[in-house]
Amino acid sequence: MSRRTRLRVAICGGGISGLCLAIALAQYPDINVQVFEAAERFKEIGAGVMIWSRTWHILTRLGLGAEFSRIAHAPPDGSNGVGFDFRRSDMSTEGSQFLLVEMPYGCIRFHRAEFLDVLVDNLPPGVAHFGKRLMSYRQDSPHSPVHLQFAGGSTSTCDLLVGCDGIKSCVRGQMMKSLSESEMRPEYLDYVDPVWTGTIAYRGLIPVKRLQADERSPHRAIQRPMMYCGKGKHVVSYSISQGSIVNVVTFASKPEKDGSHHGEPWVTECSQQELLECYADWEPEVESLLKCIDKPTRWAIHHLRPLPLYVAGRVALVGDAAHAMSPHQGAGAGQAIEDAYILSRVLGIADISTLDAALLAYQHVRLPAAYHVLKGSYESGTLYEFNSRLRDDYVQLGPAIERQWSWINNSSVDEDSDRAVQYMVS
Repeated sequence: MSRRTRLRVAICGGGISGLCLAIALAQYPDINVQVFEAAERFKEIGAGVMIWSRTWHILTRLGLGAEFSRIAHAPPDGSNGVGFDFRRSDMSTEGSQFLLVEMPYGCIRFHRAEFLDVLVDNLPPGVAHFGKRLMSYRQDSPHSPVHLQFAGGSTSTCDLLVGCDGIKSCVRGQMMKSLSESEMRPEYLDYVDPVWTGTIAYRGLIPVKRLQADERSPHRAIQRPMMYCGKGKHVVSYSISQGSIVNVVTFASKPEKDGSHHGEPWVTECSQQELLECYADWEPEVESLLKCIDKPTRWAIHHLRPLPLYVAGRVALVGDAAHAMSPHQGAGAGQAIEDAYILSRVLGIADISTLDAALLAYQHVRLPAAYHVLKGSYESGTLYEFNSRLRDDYVQLGPAIERQWSWINNSSVDEDSDRAVQYMVS
């Protein structure tokens, strides 16, 4: 006898958040999960992804700890590790350390493609559908099924649509436009599109062997996650792929342009010379690092204005679709995974009659938490670049930077998921 389906969940988007949600929901055999991906295969842009202890605990609860341990920079063991080593570096002479942030597990790092591969390998068979670009959805009443329309004319129907479709989310766009019209509140239109943070990033990957060949002693970027700081700019580096590659991301900011329009494309190729000129007269350690990036790419860093809601009817937003943030706390992937985990917990005890309560519980827990990290991620960038009110007063700046990571330990993932469940059933 076939098992009766309790809920039909359609996930729009096959990135980290969408795949995590599908895997988390797979433990409930009476929840029918389908993942609709616009591309012809799963893929991630970017090179490195970092997570903190909160996210690691979720991955282990999903049964993925052993596989992720094998592809991390080093197997996480819970011991104290370096979050980031902060240096003042915008000088032609040798810079100096002004802060060392350490915490349990430290900063756990991966190559983004390898991270996604683990999720793909654990996706249940028959769940993924490619070439499915969502064009629109329709829900005739707050409690009715959701009808999906894809490019090319194909359709699908579900009880719950989850938008995991990234910073340029189609689902978020329609949700906010519909709310603006139905509630006669034009301010909802402010949440449709991302806004530029005023920051440009340059990215590149360096084989460790090359960096070692160019140095008389091991480069600091090989040994620990580094944060090289200067006025209006900073450079981040950390090893990935079991320590064989160093991922480098540099930032140059104009805070007065936060919230403005950048224009397309957001990502372009650029010359090594452009990168080197941007960090001319920085300490030799940074110069030698950047000289190893032959073909950097230039990225306009965008984020979302904090959304007033993640749920409308039986449509929910998860990950970057809900709270795309600047990367200055390495928190984007972790926040997406937390969304997926909390949503899976409440859906795991829901049926069609309690689905609305489950969605509100997800929003109740995750919206304020993710807002705090989104806001803090932007603020962290200003601290690293001496653009905050503290400028380069290291006595106050160091503790302020450390406080930015307080959200990692303010609560546990189990406490948050229990709080969501309690809110749902109360």
